[in-house]
Amino acid sequence: MTRFAAGRMFTLTMVLVAFVVVGASGAAAAATCESLKSLSLPRTTITLAESVNGGTFTPPENGAGGPPARAITNLPAFCRVAATVKPSADSNIQIEVWLPTSAGAPGWNGKLQSVGNGAWAGVIPYPALGAALSTGYATAGTDTGHTGNHARFAAGHPEKLADYGYRAVHEMTVAAKGIIAAFYGNGPRLSYWNSCSTGGRQGLMEAQRFPADYDGIIAGAPVYERTRQLIWELWIAQAVHKDDASYIPPAKYPAIHRAALAMCDARDGVTDGLIENPAACKFDPGALACSSGDAPACLTPAQVDAARTIYAPAVNPRTRQEIYPALQPGSELAWGGLAGPQPAGEAVDLFKYLVFNDEQWDFRTLAFDTAVALADKAERGILNATDANLKPFVDRGGKLLLYHGWNDQLVAPVSTINYYNRVLETTGRTRAAESVRLFMMPGMTHCAGGEGPNAFDKVAVMEQWVEHGQTPARIVASHSTDGKIDRTRPLCAYPQIASYNGAGSIDDAASFVCREAR
Repeated sequence: MTRFAAGRMFTLTMVLVAFVVVGASGAAAAATCESLKSLSLPRTTITLAESVNGGTFTPPENGAGGPPARAITNLPAFCRVAATVKPSADSNIQIEVWLPTSAGAPGWNGKLQSVGNGAWAGVIPYPALGAALSTGYATAGTDTGHTGNHARFAAGHPEKLADYGYRAVHEMTVAAKGIIAAFYGNGPRLSYWNSCSTGGRQGLMEAQRFPADYDGIIAGAPVYERTRQLIWELWIAQAVHKDDASYIPPAKYPAIHRAALAMCDARDGVTDGLIENPAACKFDPGALACSSGDAPACLTPAQVDAARTIYAPAVNPRTRQEIYPALQPGSELAWGGLAGPQPAGEAVDLFKYLVFNDEQWDFRTLAFDTAVALADKAERGILNATDANLKPFVDRGGKLLLYHGWNDQLVAPVSTINYYNRVLETTGRTRAAESVRLFMMPGMTHCAGGEGPNAFDKVAVMEQWVEHGQTPARIVASHSTDGKIDRTRPLCAYPQIASYNGAGSIDDAASFVCREAR
């Protein structure tokens, strides 16, 4: 039996068990919020069920030593359910399910929207729960089975690694549907996943392993090649910390950015401070080489070499095979995330705790000719969501919306393009054409922010697609400054890009059409 067939069988079994527990959806009586404390679900213990008045909710401290929890405001009244799920003896997965109880708007819309995590997770994503709840959704989130945004939890704990890698989200989904069915008297008529980064990887993992869990999956900047992406983060760290001369001070980022725009911006027919298709422009930072010595707006020879490494894919120095794609021209203002004074902690954690189990491990010792093999052996097929066969998900009507900012400073944008193309090849272009769409976002950094239009109503797009059959081809996104929209621009279904039509404001989406990239 394939793992897909096994996953579908397991999902069906769990859904049937939950169905029996709470009763047939058409006949079950709705429960009170507090009575959910005694609800019986497989491998799940309800630890809290309380009614929360609308208004402000302050999440509990996560105990992970992070920043204080911020209050979430303007919430409708809801039933807050917390539970512990233990699919293995070493599991301790915490989940929360929030259920709208308002008599008026928004009330429950009959659907589930689950939300994901970032990096190594380790905390319930409360702000995302609040955002989903505010639009009428029942919503669910998990800490993926541990506390704290680090990989220390995984050392010597393969079951906890499995929970983080894929199992916690699935267990949360099954439990959430059972809780929803018990509370409202019927389960959700549709279920959506909405998240970015690690949450994007979680969404892809759901589509690949448990294709019946969600009807629509929104996956932004998915780190689906998780181990390779973390190796690449150390590739950049080694380049800028080869020696003191190789480090590029952040004060020089604006000069590199201006040079990249000067080379690449106008290629789409308009000079607007955005690079519409960075992959089509080859920018060499050697153009900024200092004529002599050093200066704030130029790069020394060692800094030129470091910048060229950032713009180039990570490769195995022995086989010359690509490990992971590169950052793109336009991303320079945010290089500090990976090229700053310290290496990315999440990448160091992979080797410190999963590969070598050595607290003193030094990132400078990593050899890139063996790094992939070492990481793959350690993650055991648990962290990487690389399977491009989405036929089971697509065949049952599932929709996958991928998006990625071209200025992403933490996850190489071309990685998502590569996955999308593999999905088309593996699943079949005709079959996937109406079920999988990718939208690249010029000027947007990791998941949000940046100089380009970086906001669009992702859930509304998915609702129109799943519920009304409107396959997205052009989406209008916006950019705001101080809360005021100052630019709109169409996002075009890949491989098309937005092209200026020659008339009208360059800050108005109506002035652009979607065309094949030149």
